[in-house]
Amino acid sequence: MIINVLVNEYAYSTQANSRKGGLIGLAATAIALMDDISGYLRLLLPPVLKCFEDQQSRVRYYACEALYNITKVARGSVLIFFNEIFDGLCKLFMDLDMDVKNGAQLLDRLTKDVVAETETFNVDKFIPLLRERIRVKDPFIRQLIVGWITVLDSVPDIDILSHLPEFLGGLFDMLSDVNKDIRQQAYSALQEFLHEIKDNVKLDLGPMVGILVKQCEMKDQFTRLTALCWMYEFIELGKIKLLPFLANMLGVVLLCISDEEEEIRLKANVTNKQLLRLVESTQEKFSIKALLNKIMNHLVNKYVPTRLASLQWISMMLAKKPDTMFKHLPKLFPCLLDTLSDPDDKVVRLDLKVLARICINKEHFDIVLNNLINRFKCDRKLLETRGSLIVRQLSVLLDGESIYRAFASILLKEVDLEFASLMVQTLNLILLTSSELFELRGLLKNSLTSKQSRELFIQIYQAWSHNAVSTFSLCLLAQVYELASALVQHMAETEVTVGFLMQVDKLVQLIESPIFIHLRLQLLEPHRFPFLLKSLYGLLMLLPQSSAFACLKNRLDSVSTLGILNTGGTADSKIASKGPKKIGTEIDVKLILQQFREMQLKHSERRRHVFKQHSLRRRQRDEKKSSKYQKSESKKPG
Repeated sequence: MIINVLVNEYAYSTQANSRKGGLIGLAATAIALMDDISGYLRLLLPPVLKCFEDQQSRVRYYACEALYNITKVARGSVLIFFNEIFDGLCKLFMDLDMDVKNGAQLLDRLTKDVVAETETFNVDKFIPLLRERIRVKDPFIRQLIVGWITVLDSVPDIDILSHLPEFLGGLFDMLSDVNKDIRQQAYSALQEFLHEIKDNVKLDLGPMVGILVKQCEMKDQFTRLTALCWMYEFIELGKIKLLPFLANMLGVVLLCISDEEEEIRLKANVTNKQLLRLVESTQEKFSIKALLNKIMNHLVNKYVPTRLASLQWISMMLAKKPDTMFKHLPKLFPCLLDTLSDPDDKVVRLDLKVLARICINKEHFDIVLNNLINRFKCDRKLLETRGSLIVRQLSVLLDGESIYRAFASILLKEVDLEFASLMVQTLNLILLTSSELFELRGLLKNSLTSKQSRELFIQIYQAWSHNAVSTFSLCLLAQVYELASALVQHMAETEVTVGFLMQVDKLVQLIESPIFIHLRLQLLEPHRFPFLLKSLYGLLMLLPQSSAFACLKNRLDSVSTLGILNTGGTADSKIASKGPKKIGTEIDVKLILQQFREMQLKHSERRRHVFKQHSLRRRQRDEKKSSKYQKSESKKPG
């Protein structure tokens, strides 16, 4: 048989010229066979395809020419070998010989025409090869593949769209190619597919979501932006069908919100809002645990926009599914507390809004504040740098009275007396200076006339007893001047430290602030408020000669011409002689004064204990040093 002779003796010959002759002979045979060629393709094509790998470039060129002629005659019949032909084309497109490349391009165009006109192309068989070859980074192969994808997509009878998940990632990878033409071709193909997806409502988008998520994490900016655009359209099309993929989508969107490229940031923000609306409006179930894990991971992201967006999601979830979210509080709560130390004020404020939303549930109100106090105790820097902001914001978001009542109850039981005193000092300064707490100050000013105000004063006073100066200033604010006068006497009996004098100095400055306008005006009525003068003169006597002393003395001197009422004796002696005196029939001065004494006694005992411990340690160190010295002296020669 002629074909066998051409194959065995020529096409498979060891001589290059013989192989070229064999290829020419096989092409001529194909032309001669014409309509009967389909029955001989299994004999004709394998030797031709084998010569695509020949070491001689001319042999490869003749093989390309032979296959071109065979295909021209056989047309659609050659498609049973399409995968082998396509694999051969991939090799020829990478060929270094320009004649071979040109021949391969002619063969490629002819093969595309054949595929376009046939109705028997097996796309299912081709997809595995396409999936493998699309990962090759050679620019010539990429151009070949994009061209074929475009052609197959244009043929009405070929459904390549349903196979899109198989090669979508490869197309996206081409967007970062150094060759501009390849990038443009890949982008055009992607845009065409996206348009078709919008028109095909039955297409399952789920398998492609993971690919988009991965592409959103790529280094190339154009790739990330295109993937985000696709994700936005997918959310618009799929809606609740994409809820199973919500956590993964949100994870990359939160990353892109802080992208260095403005266009990506804008698209990520729009996509994030779209996801928020989807979750807010849906009644379908989705994995809150997986979603929270992603969000909490991004709470520690180094970029502020990502942290802010993460907190917005937590806030929305608390509003939508509070009961479910509360089950995850043990894991979520430490992250929220850690975020209070964030260097950005916007993040801290939003974090406090989230904590306030948790506090709306009465069961969790005390838990949040207890944990907050514990965090302040463990992290004194947080108390120093963020304490004021945290307390002020919580007072606005919730209610200043309930916040201070809760703090007072917690601090009254605090065993760390040093911390309790510091915390009271901080809370008191916020109370006296913060505009957010003007309503609370107004309540306390009515402590002698309103039952609610008296109860509030007594509750706060008990905790404020941890700090003498804070207690005194609270009495001034609440206009309980008789108690303030008595407190001054007891403050004189305690050890006056530098810290104490600094607090008194600050209080004198506050007396000159707008908060205490009512107090300064009351100085004009010494007959009505004798204990106010007594308190302030007592405070003056506690101060050494300093700027604070001069400031307070000037204030008192300015009203001295009105005459100072001599009340006679100390406030303590009056209380003792007349028995328990109640101001406004509610505040038992003698009782709450005793509470103050007991609390201050605890603080004195703590200071003595600390001093004793330091003394023992110092003595132990001295004894060790003495022992070492004696040993060294004994070892010296006499």
